[in-house]
Amino acid sequence: MPLQIIINDQQSFYLHENVVSAFSGRLKKIIRKEKRKTQIEDSIIELNDFPGGPDGFEHVSRFCYSHGRVEITVLNVSLLYCCAFFLGMTEKASANNLLRQTEKFLEGMFYWSWNDIVMSLRSCEPFFSYADSYGLIQKLIFTLLAKIAQNSDMNFIAASSSSSSSPETSFGFRFSSTSKASPEPASPCTKSGKDWWFDDLAVLSPKMIEKIIRNLGAYGNQNNSFTLTRFLLHYLKTRPQGSSSPSSKSEYSGIADTAVHGVILVGKTKFSCRKLFWVLRLVSGFSLSKDYRAGLERLIGENLDEATVDDLLVSGHNKGVYDVNLVIRLIKVFVNSEEMNSQKMKKLGRLIDKYLREISPDQNLNISKFLAVADSLPDSARDCFDGVYRAIDFYLQSHPTLSFEDRSKLCRCLNYEKLTFEASKELAKNPRIPPNISVQALICQQSKVPQDEFLYQRTPHGSHGSHGKTSHGHMVLFNDNTMDSSSSSSSSEGAEDMKLNLQKMQWRVVELEKACKEMKGQMSKLVRHETSIFPFYNGNLPRFC
Repeated sequence: MPLQIIINDQQSFYLHENVVSAFSGRLKKIIRKEKRKTQIEDSIIELNDFPGGPDGFEHVSRFCYSHGRVEITVLNVSLLYCCAFFLGMTEKASANNLLRQTEKFLEGMFYWSWNDIVMSLRSCEPFFSYADSYGLIQKLIFTLLAKIAQNSDMNFIAASSSSSSSPETSFGFRFSSTSKASPEPASPCTKSGKDWWFDDLAVLSPKMIEKIIRNLGAYGNQNNSFTLTRFLLHYLKTRPQGSSSPSSKSEYSGIADTAVHGVILVGKTKFSCRKLFWVLRLVSGFSLSKDYRAGLERLIGENLDEATVDDLLVSGHNKGVYDVNLVIRLIKVFVNSEEMNSQKMKKLGRLIDKYLREISPDQNLNISKFLAVADSLPDSARDCFDGVYRAIDFYLQSHPTLSFEDRSKLCRCLNYEKLTFEASKELAKNPRIPPNISVQALICQQSKVPQDEFLYQRTPHGSHGSHGKTSHGHMVLFNDNTMDSSSSSSSSEGAEDMKLNLQKMQWRVVELEKACKEMKGQMSKLVRHETSIFPFYNGNLPRFC
């Protein structure tokens, strides 16, 4: 009697019910049930979620019409086994049925070659849930791990992270001595090195890799194998990141967590700061859990002084070219670290100044974020603030439309007393720097000069200074040595240069004061401030820093 069987709503097969029911106990029951419901001779049976889909059922059909004969290979045995299990093709339905034949073939899997095992595991991926529930994947994984142990220098696959063995000889699970009983152990591959199996397993799906980890008892925080950690990082490196959807990335979450736990466990004894940044970049694309990310950032932050500018330039995920928030978090970890000392702090200060220069051209970097990076370090981290000034200048060049308030706000992270003389001169001449900032920087620079060497005087309105004539009543700089003609001939060349430089700075102050008086609104406070201070000037210049 003809029978129509629809597989997974994809394809229909027209078979004789006596042929298929002779081998399949499940189909035999379904046919009997359908006959009780209807008197129609032509029966239609729908089988959903069939292992392997139409291709799997076609193999079964060929088996049935070949009177129980089929060629079983490493590539199709997993599919045939799951189909036979699904359809109940047991000895109860027919002698030497498909299930028995596949079981007998699988009994020799320990003698398979390495490539055969990997291919068989990979063939299970389209019907993973069935192969897993039927125990097939468990058997294949055990054989796979046995092969790894079999063809390694040691008969176990990872020592704990506290082992003194080198990274290349660290392994994690142990087999009994009978695991190496194969009479003809085939060489798994021609690759050399202790990690010869990394590339071969990299072709497996994340579900399969996670299953292997769980079989090792090394999932998540149970991972204490450095070799397994290295493999998982290698595996993630081979996975596509750019075009993956969030759902597909979540499949790797457990693998990423397990790898990061292994990294944190060995810490900087196995991973340099640069390598830790590489790990962070790698796992960030695979739905790493918050706790493990925080642990990895803590490990990096504690060693941040060993990083380079390139390490810090991590791509941003939202707005902005770079992930500035990450760097701020890492700096906070370092500042609060118990291992932090003055030398390391100053080294980090120089690094952050370079980092600020690199990120300054980013058009999406706002002022508050720039200041957050600059202010994240204590003042003691910098002996000199020239690097901060250079970064501010780069930022102003890249953001020419900033308002006066924003430019003034940006400069608040400067410590004028820690600017070098050259940087102060450059700042005073920089048209991008607000005049009030230039004045404050120059005043702080001039305050470093010994008072017995230089004399400051405010000339009255309409009077003339001996070294700088002005009719606006501005501050004029004198050198006592220049007032004594007998000592002028003994002035050194260095002192004369200093005098000329300071005189140039004085004229810049004059120009800035004129500009300040012409400004309205924002500059009104500065004008009142200068007016209230300079009339009382008596030679000891007040400090505005």
